[in-house]
Amino acid sequence: MKFPQVPKNESHRLDALNSYQILDTLPEKEYDEITALASMICNTPMSLISLIDKDRQWFKSHHGLDTNETPREFAFCAHAINQKDKTLIVNDARIDERFRDNPLVTGDPNLVFYAGIPLINPEGLPLGTLCVLDVKPKQLTPEQEHALEMLANQLMKLLELRKTTIILHQSNRKLNAKNRTLEKFVSVAAHDIKSPMNNVLALSDMLLEDYSETMDPEAVLLLEHVHTSVLQSTYLIDGILNYSKDPNSLSEHKESVHIKSLLYDIEELLVTKGNVEMTIEVDDNLHAFINKTALHQIFSNLISNSIKYNHQDRVEILVHVYEDDEELKISVKDNGPGIDPKDKKRIFKLFSTTANRDKNGFHGTGIGLATVKNLVHSLGGKIAVISNKKEGANFVFTLKKTWQDVIA
Repeated sequence: MKFPQVPKNESHRLDALNSYQILDTLPEKEYDEITALASMICNTPMSLISLIDKDRQWFKSHHGLDTNETPREFAFCAHAINQKDKTLIVNDARIDERFRDNPLVTGDPNLVFYAGIPLINPEGLPLGTLCVLDVKPKQLTPEQEHALEMLANQLMKLLELRKTTIILHQSNRKLNAKNRTLEKFVSVAAHDIKSPMNNVLALSDMLLEDYSETMDPEAVLLLEHVHTSVLQSTYLIDGILNYSKDPNSLSEHKESVHIKSLLYDIEELLVTKGNVEMTIEVDDNLHAFINKTALHQIFSNLISNSIKYNHQDRVEILVHVYEDDEELKISVKDNGPGIDPKDKKRIFKLFSTTANRDKNGFHGTGIGLATVKNLVHSLGGKIAVISNKKEGANFVFTLKKTWQDVIA
């Protein structure tokens, strides 16, 4: 018996094999179907997906053979990876000097025939083989050998897909960790910036209230400009803080939400003046299994915009929510200034604003609707606006229902 040679690039080969994170994983249907098909095509009782580890050959799939691994020194596949450009075929191992004394030949499972196709990664490194085995002498037809090669190619694509998925998951974990760090930083920074700004607002309010009559009119005007600028800056900071929150993390934490109760809470919070009439049309029993914070923020942004940018003597807001088999369909409609058709797409882009001013004379920050769009998308929905200038705005969006909604 001849022991298999260790490839010269063995350390790189092992690193490549380990990068697939497949050793010692549980059986998987996709791999078992490949070995079953290989045995069927080649008319052999056994077929293996063999991966050559440092001291063993480990079987991702073992059709017709009741073992998960064997020592590398006895592995036919350890020979096969050394001739990676062609199939290793042993028609009768009993008369082959490399294998005739091999324990796998002289003892259980009494191997006689072997054909192994090396599994070569994109860098040209052999990971193992797809092989078929028999307990009697055999020859493959050219068609069988070609079919085995095609199966090996598909198996390698399956392994590459696995590796790509692993890399994507790792990248997502790193990105999520960075997002959480960034979100924490933004929150702390916003708090640290807003604290002195709130002091400036409080002091300017105090000065204007207590001393405006005794101050020079020009000084009063300058102080009002300071107050207005600081107030607008706090709006901007609040918007950035809301936008920076990871919408995906919000969508992960779900609970059963009674939609009408949520809207009543928002109405109580936002509708503080008598000239605002908010009508809520929603079934009393409608619940959604959803992230409550995200849904609250979506409604709050849209409803507060309807109030802030509406200069009518009477502000009218209609919130309509209904459901079909797959989605919640929601509309927030107002009688405000409306949106120019040319602005309909860009209003959802970050820092994009229209010519409309709110009741304080401020232009929007261009963050609120971008935040709403992010949140709607994270909850599996889509959003659009139906509007013409001076005809009010109707924001319509959908939210994907989950199986919990259907059960409820």
